[in-house]
Amino acid sequence: MQLTKRFFTMNALAVLVSIALTVLAVIIFVAAYTKVVGPEADINDLKRIFEVRSGIGEIKRAAQTLEFEQLLDKPYQQELSDRVKALGANAVILKNREVLYSTKKFNEIDIEKSLMLSDNAPNLDTLELDGRTFMFARADYSLHSGDEGVLLLLAPIKLKTGFYLFLGIFTVSFFILSFLIMNFWVSYRFSRGIITPISRLRDAAVKISEGDLSCGIAEEGEGEVRELCRTLEFMRIKLKESIYLQQKYDENRKFLVSSISHDLKTPVTSIKGYIEGIIDGVAKTPEKMEEYLETARSKAILVNAMIDDLLLYSKLDLNQIPYHFEKTNLETYFEDCVSDHRYEYEKANIKLALISELKETVYVLIDRERLKRVIQNILDNAKKYMEKADGQVHIILRETRTSAIIEIRDNGKGIPENDLPHIFERFYRADPSRKSADGSGLGLAIAQQIVEDHEGKIWVRSSVGEGTRMMISLKKF
Repeated sequence: MQLTKRFFTMNALAVLVSIALTVLAVIIFVAAYTKVVGPEADINDLKRIFEVRSGIGEIKRAAQTLEFEQLLDKPYQQELSDRVKALGANAVILKNREVLYSTKKFNEIDIEKSLMLSDNAPNLDTLELDGRTFMFARADYSLHSGDEGVLLLLAPIKLKTGFYLFLGIFTVSFFILSFLIMNFWVSYRFSRGIITPISRLRDAAVKISEGDLSCGIAEEGEGEVRELCRTLEFMRIKLKESIYLQQKYDENRKFLVSSISHDLKTPVTSIKGYIEGIIDGVAKTPEKMEEYLETARSKAILVNAMIDDLLLYSKLDLNQIPYHFEKTNLETYFEDCVSDHRYEYEKANIKLALISELKETVYVLIDRERLKRVIQNILDNAKKYMEKADGQVHIILRETRTSAIIEIRDNGKGIPENDLPHIFERFYRADPSRKSADGSGLGLAIAQQIVEDHEGKIWVRSSVGEGTRMMISLKKF
């Protein structure tokens, strides 16, 4: 329950409890007064007042269900006369302030005074007529002719002002005292449920501002205060996580720098060695010099590719790569991909084929250039690790109810089971003999990042000696 609602409820409860205690105290007081001080008639008079008020109220409610003309029927007037006489009361029926029926003769001044007082103070239920106190009730009727009809019920009562004045003072005093006690209790409950937790929250906020995020914040207090504790604790956890992630990012960047520096060292050293060989005259013949220069060039191309991979992965890691998604026909897109790689595969004596198992045209929302980088990285790996004379790579397109599945299957050497959980890690190579020799080790890490940025999934299945199946799942558009 919200704090404001709870506060209102508690105050309303305090008032209701105060009223209930006051009523109980009045009952006990009247009983004690009647027994010890006052005559028995006092309580009887009080009962009489309640009975009369209830009786004339019932007569009024019954009369309001009737039409005014029915009040003028003799049987009803006889019934009305009997009922008011049983209460010691009287009834007067008027039309345009003219008396049509009365169980007792009242003078015109008293009748007019009764009408005026009841008009000016509709909530009034007693009035003074000719030195006597009357309890009254009034029912009004609007006639179709435009006239006004009135049923006036008057019951004389005896009030012992001394007793009732004392009873009134006692009632008001007891109510005020009980209300103050209940209000003090409500204030105490709320101070304990609000002030103490807020003081603890203030101390926790000071610790957080000083960089101490180790202390948890307990959920305590009432309503919004408890919610504030929960929110501040959530903020503390998120802040702690952000600091941890920042430290992790810093460590990752250091790892990237150290790893790429290590991987760059081998090709750069090779380039330096071949150039020094040319300068020192080791490559004396034109053929030898051309070989040295071609090797140095290939190593320079490798270094450039490694630097490109590093820059791309860093931008992907920091979400700095803009994507341009467009609705694309899946089968047509992969036909283009196969065409792009067919020549280099034929040159490597590897068969590359597209197999579509789609039952109808499937569209996906992709960045065409970024996804081509994913396919290129996978196909390059498949070609690089193909050690069979009859090498084959198949791109198979399938679909489920909500997704498009791209499977790139080769019959190469396969990946050992121990290496499968790590192949998407940065700088990881399943073949240690190739380390630092033919790539940055970021190809599959880049592929995974791009696929996940497409809200897709990428995973691998492989068996040594049988080949590898690289699977990509994308949402259908």
